[in-house]
Amino acid sequence: MIGPFSIDAVFPAFPLIGARFQVDDAALQQLISVYLVMYASMSLFHGAISDAIGRKPVIATGMLIYAFASAGAAMSTSFPMLLACRGLQGMCAGAGLVVGRAVIRDSLEGADAQRLMSQVMMIFGVAPVIAPMVGALLLTFDGWHGIFWVLTVFTALLSLALLLLLEESHPPSRRTSFSPRPLLASYVSFGRDRVFWPLLISSSANFAGLFLYISSAPRIVRELLHLSAAGFPWLFMPVVIGLVGGAWLSGHMADRCSARFTVNIGYAALLSACALHIVFALVFREPKLPWSMLPLTLEGIGVQLAFPTLTLLLLDRFPNQRGGISSVQAFASLILCSVVAGVLSPMLSGNMLPLALGASALSVCGMLSWWWYRSISQRSPDHSLATADADVTLQAEIAEPL
Repeated sequence: MIGPFSIDAVFPAFPLIGARFQVDDAALQQLISVYLVMYASMSLFHGAISDAIGRKPVIATGMLIYAFASAGAAMSTSFPMLLACRGLQGMCAGAGLVVGRAVIRDSLEGADAQRLMSQVMMIFGVAPVIAPMVGALLLTFDGWHGIFWVLTVFTALLSLALLLLLEESHPPSRRTSFSPRPLLASYVSFGRDRVFWPLLISSSANFAGLFLYISSAPRIVRELLHLSAAGFPWLFMPVVIGLVGGAWLSGHMADRCSARFTVNIGYAALLSACALHIVFALVFREPKLPWSMLPLTLEGIGVQLAFPTLTLLLLDRFPNQRGGISSVQAFASLILCSVVAGVLSPMLSGNMLPLALGASALSVCGMLSWWWYRSISQRSPDHSLATADADVTLQAEIAEPL
């Protein structure tokens, strides 16, 4: 969970970092976008490297380098140095996400893998949401430096635990050589599959609307709600409740509803939340608690209902290259989130109405892509969702987290 947790643990420290280095809000947002760009870029390679040298060295080394990057961030004497350390954090943090899923796939099958992956999905969803609240508490420990020092100690201990306790799940007999050219060729081949694009866009845009609010949290809480760092739970607790509730509801529906029905309900919840955001933004001249934040719960439920099935449909397009397609999906999602954090959030977060319209546009984009996929699958029998029984089987399989 260190990867998604690190995205926005620094949110509460923005005013202190801005004052220390004399930078504005737009520059501070680059602490998020730089992290996400590097996170996304390296996510294309973590899985392939672990296929070549094993899972354990990649995860343990990644966490150790992350610890050094966090120490460098804590000791930064300039804003460019801090940005460089955030970029190095992003390069290493994805090892846990990408390779960790491979470890589960290597070690477990069937229902056991499903249960563990469902728990992992919920943790990865909740981690970036609770991170600002934890970060606010850590400000009492050496200000903004304290956040990075705690991350340093935690990941250093984590890398030691991985070296001592984690068993290698990918034996030498199953390893493949790492060669960038064939790897790139396989990624290009994904793009030639016409079903790939609507599923990739839909799964990426699915979370982006909610992430627009998450990445805009510092301005929403401090400037629009006029609260201190202790006010972050007003925004993030509804999101946590929605994500956890949506994960439970998705699991409850797995054996009862088709994949198509579940995704449709997910997007219905997302669009309903967007409509409520727009209504509250028009009714209230300034955001009003708790009403302006409550739709985030419904939005979190919608994300958790739609995303797992969209991911499984995408992975099942390339059953022999699921690691590669998972890396591409992670790359696309993280690049979109970096654009949301670095471009859309600074542009739209000055008022709740532009935020609501921006989140609505992203959700509508995801829904239209889902309809595009359904149109293709209905015209091509080999691409179809087939029967309701096949949908139920798909829905009951393992859900991959973002």
